[in-house]
Amino acid sequence: MHTIPRITVEVPALRIGSEPADFEELVSHVDAPRNRQGLHMTLLHIGVLADFSRDIASWTTGITSPDETTRRTVAWLEALPVLEGFSASAERLVVLGGGGVCGLEVEAPQQVRDYQVSLLQSLHELLDSLLVDNIDDFILSSPALGYRHPHWTPHIAVGRPKTRGRGPWEIGPLSIDFGESRIRNRRLLPAVGPELGQAEKRDHLPLRFHACSTPGHRRPEDGSPRSCPEGVQW
Repeated sequence: MHTIPRITVEVPALRIGSEPADFEELVSHVDAPRNRQGLHMTLLHIGVLADFSRDIASWTTGITSPDETTRRTVAWLEALPVLEGFSASAERLVVLGGGGVCGLEVEAPQQVRDYQVSLLQSLHELLDSLLVDNIDDFILSSPALGYRHPHWTPHIAVGRPKTRGRGPWEIGPLSIDFGESRIRNRRLLPAVGPELGQAEKRDHLPLRFHACSTPGHRRPEDGSPRSCPEGVQW
């Protein structure tokens, strides 16, 4: 059966554990382990673009057309900033997705959490520009977006639970290296005009996301190396 590709913003897991045996030990705790090369942490889930566009058309009772949503969403995605690679850790497995997914719960650094919050804020701006009212209600009810609750749990899906228990299950501490953020299935996005793409870059977030160790502060848009408040260097 053909699977329609979903659009997400994610970071690839480049390394889990300090040696190959660490990963083998991890997947011994789950059934149907996922392909090592495809492991990632999702930061923002948009879903199937056509479904997302239809959700907005339905919510706005046809005021915003699916074509308009698709064009503006693609331009918005292309303009999102890139989160640079980072390291994190994990110490337990948790059950997700209504019980069908077992995930490695990630202790994400504060700058990663700040970036994820900035993505949600930018999504709010996009939806506002598409004339969506009651935006929080839309986000939580859109089948395409697929949010089951408003709080983000940083995780890497690794397989299916071996037991029917809800967990969590403690495992040995694992170090994890993530690559820079990317848009999954970006190559399948339809093309948009350069004028719209440039407008989205001006209206939303800067091109790259450099975070300092002080929560909530980002490097200046011009990339200059000046310090952030309290003298913490970017």
